[in-house]
Amino acid sequence: MEININCDLGESSKFHSTENDPLLLKIVNSANVACGSHAGDKETMEKTIEMSKKNKVSIGAHPSFNDKENFGRKRLNLSSKEITNLIIEQINIISDIANSKEIKVTHVKPHGALNNMACEDYELAKTISEAITKVNKDLIFLVPTGSEIEKAGNKIGMKIAAEIFADRNYEDNGNLVSRTKKNAMITDPKIAKQHVIKMVQNQAINCYSGKQISCKIDSVCVHGDSENAVNTAKQTREGLLKSGVTLLALDRMKKFI
Repeated sequence: MEININCDLGESSKFHSTENDPLLLKIVNSANVACGSHAGDKETMEKTIEMSKKNKVSIGAHPSFNDKENFGRKRLNLSSKEITNLIIEQINIISDIANSKEIKVTHVKPHGALNNMACEDYELAKTISEAITKVNKDLIFLVPTGSEIEKAGNKIGMKIAAEIFADRNYEDNGNLVSRTKKNAMITDPKIAKQHVIKMVQNQAINCYSGKQISCKIDSVCVHGDSENAVNTAKQTREGLLKSGVTLLALDRMKKFI
């Protein structure tokens, strides 16, 4: 079985340090790089892309609402045109920098509230999907498994990578437990590893209640902003390898070649 480990990186802001990025880029297979709207700037993007290239980690755009004050985690109601422009602009920003470093952007993963809203809203998911294809039809769309974004992307024929989260708990409807709740995060790296291995082996989401929801799994996300991010990433990687999984960058997986 082929699986990818991805991480949101280059998210320099008043909320988040990038000090773990160099270590995480030695562990993960793909990096979702902040495009300057919720976090990051040109210098951070350049540095993150250079490190990714050195570690043979594939590069993805991580577009968000233009809202650094809330790290892109506040829900905003924008028009379809505004969402389209937001996505296209941010993919182009990161692509221009990547091209200057002689590496290509291979995928897109929306960030924070934009991602969460699209998981629930098919029309928003469709708008985001169509915006990505306007830039490049070959870009892989990295989306939460079982979400409305997955459905929208599949319907228009995109390359879809279905993702689970190593360090997040799930509600019974398959959505992530809100970060406003105490049980949102899985902070123990060992528990996160077990959580991931069980989901990958069963091809099913583990809900906090104990319920399981069958799904497709191509990628595992480890958040870089948690206290135990590096250890969680290490243990997740080691656990998956020991279980017989082959770990690859998204663009090197057979289903996308």
